[in-house]
Amino acid sequence: MAAPAQAQVLPLLRWSRSASFLCASPRRLFSALRRPAAAARCEAGSKAMLKGMDYSELENWVQAQGFRPGQAMMLWKCLYGNNVWAHCYDELTGLNKDFRKMITEHADLKALTVKDIHTASDGTRKILFSLEDGSVIETVIIPCARGRTTVCVSSQVGCAMNCQFCFTGRMGLRKHLSTAEIVEQAVFARRLFSDEFGSINNVVFMGMGEPFHNIDNVIKASAIMVDGQGLQFSPRKVTVSTSGLVPQLKRFLQESNCSLAVSLNATTDEVRNWIMPINRKYNLNLLLGTLREELNLRKKQIVLFEYVMLSGVNDSMDDAKRLIELVQGIPCKINLISFNPHGGSQFKPTPDDKIIEFRNVLIQGGLTVFVRLSRGDDQMAACGQLGEPGDYQLPLLRVPEKFQVAL
Repeated sequence: MAAPAQAQVLPLLRWSRSASFLCASPRRLFSALRRPAAAARCEAGSKAMLKGMDYSELENWVQAQGFRPGQAMMLWKCLYGNNVWAHCYDELTGLNKDFRKMITEHADLKALTVKDIHTASDGTRKILFSLEDGSVIETVIIPCARGRTTVCVSSQVGCAMNCQFCFTGRMGLRKHLSTAEIVEQAVFARRLFSDEFGSINNVVFMGMGEPFHNIDNVIKASAIMVDGQGLQFSPRKVTVSTSGLVPQLKRFLQESNCSLAVSLNATTDEVRNWIMPINRKYNLNLLLGTLREELNLRKKQIVLFEYVMLSGVNDSMDDAKRLIELVQGIPCKINLISFNPHGGSQFKPTPDDKIIEFRNVLIQGGLTVFVRLSRGDDQMAACGQLGEPGDYQLPLLRVPEKFQVAL
């Protein structure tokens, strides 16, 4: 695995007094977590967004329009099954004339518009989608030589978590995505690339945003993705990642049968408080204790811990040994991820030989470990590189004194 280029270091941006309070205060930073996610709703007189409904809601809507429940299943298969993935009314094949006319008059089939597609040198695709309000989100299609293609979906425009190594985190939170806007990323992936890549059978909620900050829409969207009559993704192959929102994590484990990933990235609260400010609210002891308790109630479920390797910050052999101790009693696998540089970061990637040494310590400690290669980094499509902060960016947090030399 080739080591990425060193991260560029930018001077700390200036910001106004009000912006500083909004972005730098932990109290204000986490206040957004208490606000409910924006659900996909249809106002009176507006058209219904079909991809914002699960099947029972779609069936009820079809019946409310005066049609039979069986016609709802035919419509559902046009949206998600039978390799149709309908985006326009002409593609609603097999539906009777009156039913199609009603849908044309009272429903929308498409929530996103393709703005651009970037192709990386390794074949990774980054799709830029425009939303109705002009916002832009990014979705990544990652082909694999073994025939297993993954779509990495976004759940928000921007992100409120302000993780210091993440380009999306520089944006701050702009808005939550609706259920339809999340689901349609997977629909577009299959529609655009199934002929080229074959079956697209993996979904990871690791794009823009913190999925558990938009928990209602994420749980609903993932349920639509795994519906046996629709997109038919296996629940084991739909993975939702979180930075560690503990109440929402518990809810997800109780309500969803999809897979869970936790972005860990540090072995001490001191480091995690700095690089992942969410740790100030839900620290390592609370996060890992909750996982240990919840997963032991679900004997067949495991968690994937993601660990971005930051040179001189979290990649010492002492960190490796602490990591072994931290995850004891938690059924898990570890993903070691090479840091992908971007213009808004102070960090540098851990050298490849040190990543291997770190991995070997974990394996000797009895853990199952994978080293994840960077994909699409020449098109800013790799892990931690999505988004476009623009002129205003969230502030970088103060670097603890003992790490200032490393940066």
